[in-house]
Amino acid sequence: MGAWVSSMDGGERPIGLGDLPESCVAEVLLRLDPPEIGRFARLSRAFREAASADFVWEAKLPSNYRYLMEKAPGEENSKHGFGKREIFSKLCRPNRFDANTKEFWLEKYTGGFCMLISSKALSITGIDDRRYWNYIPTNESRFRAVAYLQQIWWLEVRGEIEFCFPEGTYSLFFRLHLGRTSKRLYRRVCSHEHVHGWDIKPVHFHLSTSDGQHVQTKRYLGEPGSWILYHVGDFVVKNSSAPTKVMFLMNQIDCTHTKGGLCVDSVLISPKGFRQERVAHTSK
Repeated sequence: MGAWVSSMDGGERPIGLGDLPESCVAEVLLRLDPPEIGRFARLSRAFREAASADFVWEAKLPSNYRYLMEKAPGEENSKHGFGKREIFSKLCRPNRFDANTKEFWLEKYTGGFCMLISSKALSITGIDDRRYWNYIPTNESRFRAVAYLQQIWWLEVRGEIEFCFPEGTYSLFFRLHLGRTSKRLYRRVCSHEHVHGWDIKPVHFHLSTSDGQHVQTKRYLGEPGSWILYHVGDFVVKNSSAPTKVMFLMNQIDCTHTKGGLCVDSVLISPKGFRQERVAHTSK
């Protein structure tokens, strides 16, 4: 049998979603993913009001969300007037910093923290010599340009970031591509003209942090024509209020042969287990 309540005219009507107390609805929303909260907000007025409650959205935010908001671009006065729902929405968008060479965002389903570091924020040996490297425009990068290697004997790409990461375990990847892509008659084509040398010796990857974590891995690069995330290693952040310095490196310094045809787009830092693209796991 269904549940009924008395109406103002003395009759009875069935209980609906709109009769649930807002506090009960909020307890339900706390257990949902953010996109689900938005869908449930359309069910009734009680759900809509509960879906705007600060404590519901604060539970979805990292503990150091105030630090992240300070890093996010935008009008300072408007930031201070944001509710927790607006803060979550703001942090889920790509937030550029360091002269637009880096960006971070929250993954909207889990609230997990992600960061992308452009090739222009990396230290690349020989980058100023156009006999070896060039920056080429492309729509296949979120930064609209990648570093393209024609040929070199000594490959070394290194970078670092110091940031108050939210607590958790993170994976770090280099986003790489063998071959140079272009559009021809609205179709994607890939030139393998300069691709060579990657099957002779593996590329070495290194990761270290300011609190003493170290990872070293290696892998042969392959599969021309596809963007691949090469997994360097994982690191753990235990204190989100203190900055963690992360240093990373990829190199192939065996000078017995040249190598070329490599596009370096960016370095991705994301929660362990979170996947955006095809991943190649390195071997120790």
